[in-house]
Amino acid sequence: MRPRSSSTPLAQGLGTFVGAVAFALFALAVVAGSSVTAAAHEIRPAYLDIREDAPGEFSVLLKTPMQGDARLALAAVFSGKVAAITPVVSRPTGDAMIQTWRVRAIEPLAGQRVAIDGLRSSMTDALVRVEFTDGGTWVERLTPSAPEAAIPATLSTLEVAATYVHHGIEHILFGFDHLLFVAALMLIVREWRVLVKTITAFTVAHSITLTLATLGWVAVPSTPMEAMIALSILLLATEIVRKERGQSSLTITSPWVVAFAFGLLHGFGFAGALLDLGLPRGDIPLALLSFNIGVEIGQLLFIAAILLAVHSIRRILAIPRQAIVASAYVIGTVAAFWSIERLDSIFL
Repeated sequence: MRPRSSSTPLAQGLGTFVGAVAFALFALAVVAGSSVTAAAHEIRPAYLDIREDAPGEFSVLLKTPMQGDARLALAAVFSGKVAAITPVVSRPTGDAMIQTWRVRAIEPLAGQRVAIDGLRSSMTDALVRVEFTDGGTWVERLTPSAPEAAIPATLSTLEVAATYVHHGIEHILFGFDHLLFVAALMLIVREWRVLVKTITAFTVAHSITLTLATLGWVAVPSTPMEAMIALSILLLATEIVRKERGQSSLTITSPWVVAFAFGLLHGFGFAGALLDLGLPRGDIPLALLSFNIGVEIGQLLFIAAILLAVHSIRRILAIPRQAIVASAYVIGTVAAFWSIERLDSIFL
């Protein structure tokens, strides 16, 4: 006769599912942290920033990944007539090449197609941002399968909202540290009412710092903040083990308090992504709100995916009672790897 687990079926299912996710994330973190393979370098995105600083004249910045002394062979190409005003100035930064120059749009830039030449044969994406003097801003992510896009002549209110909701969803679903933090919270909190309260506290907190940082009212260096986010996940991993041993702590008795405190940190991480995208001067409140809504939609999609997986696992598998502790150790390993990597970049 198989011994009964002291954990609930929901918690056991979460343990198995998150364990699988965490192992996959660990493998991804090792690959992303490796600096000796070309593939890892190519995964870093390129960035093209085009700013109109006088009618019809634009400052252009192109950032491309580097491997050693060689950079990824990427170039910005426009479909209409665009003339260079200044020569290209190149400046290596260690892991990327920064190229800057100025151009004059002989034909209006709005309505032209912009492409990243060389992107199709690479393994990276490219973020393109165009800002006009009237405050209009357009942001698009180009990929190897879609290396060009049309710069819209105008953006309606609905299009601005849809664009930033899309980027908010994309950021949270590819923000593996944020997702792992939420998954760890779900392993600590086993009762759905407390889980709702905890996730709400996390949401409110990161919405506050996202707004403050994006509007420039609070500034936090990105590298130490990223290290703190990794350490917050490591702390939750230890708290999962503590709970399984029958011990108590503030995280276990009042998880919403800890979720709120660490949510403030995670909000700075979200703000960093939004600042990279930029905000349209004429629609800052709308873009900020839409990005935040996108982040919340992505977070809810992740939680729903876990709960659906738990329901499916419970129907076909017997869950071992050690699943939660095993998942905690895997999450802790991933978080420790990220912590060491990010702290190393601070002190070296």
